[in-house]
Amino acid sequence: MMEGAHMAKSKPAGEGPRHVAIIMDGNGRWAQKRGRPRLFGHHAGARRVREIVQACPGLGVKYLTIFAFSTENWRRTQTEVAGLMSLFRRYIMKEMQEFVRENVRVRFIGDRPRLDAKLRGLMDEAEAMTAHCTGTNLTIALNYGGRDEVSRATQRLARDVAEGRLRPEDVDEETLPRYLDTCVLPDPDLVIRTSGEARISNFLLWQSAYAEYEFIDTLWPDFTPDIFASLLAQYGARDRRFGAVPA
Repeated sequence: MMEGAHMAKSKPAGEGPRHVAIIMDGNGRWAQKRGRPRLFGHHAGARRVREIVQACPGLGVKYLTIFAFSTENWRRTQTEVAGLMSLFRRYIMKEMQEFVRENVRVRFIGDRPRLDAKLRGLMDEAEAMTAHCTGTNLTIALNYGGRDEVSRATQRLARDVAEGRLRPEDVDEETLPRYLDTCVLPDPDLVIRTSGEARISNFLLWQSAYAEYEFIDTLWPDFTPDIFASLLAQYGARDRRFGAVPA
């Protein structure tokens, strides 16, 4: 079985989350409240990512997955989308060496072909440069959608069945995760969404079946390591039974 298959279910009650996923929402509103363009907020949000990644080891978070750009975000204005793509390229180039120094392993999930060749090349380079890192596992969801991920995974699974590498009767709920973008990651224990919106927005649909959720009003650029630590402490107080009844 792969490293991450259903590891979330083995998390003892009372401990902090090992894998946290974050829907980083509110950058645009943060900027508009300050009379600035939306891209100003996205740059502030990118700086906040660094602080949260740096806080993870001290808080016991081994895996951090962040939602950077969804398959639906292409519907935004051409100016905003172009600005975001430029920001992603600059962010990866700027942070790549820092990731290595801080022992952060970087992965990207999502449908890559729609992204421009330079960005895809930087993503590949970041993954290769940090492949040896053993500290925090940072996964960046870029051009990602949960339904799209399941659709692509199902296509790969169907090809294996059609080509005789997998028997239809052997397909169960343990099979599909091996075809997902997150196949080497444990399921998230905790999903956080900032900015006051209470929806999951097509993020890690399969993987979050048993995750705990926190929807908070704080806009992402204002999300500090102290707020992060407080949410992790609240998680540790929860009784996670995964459908079972206490003996």
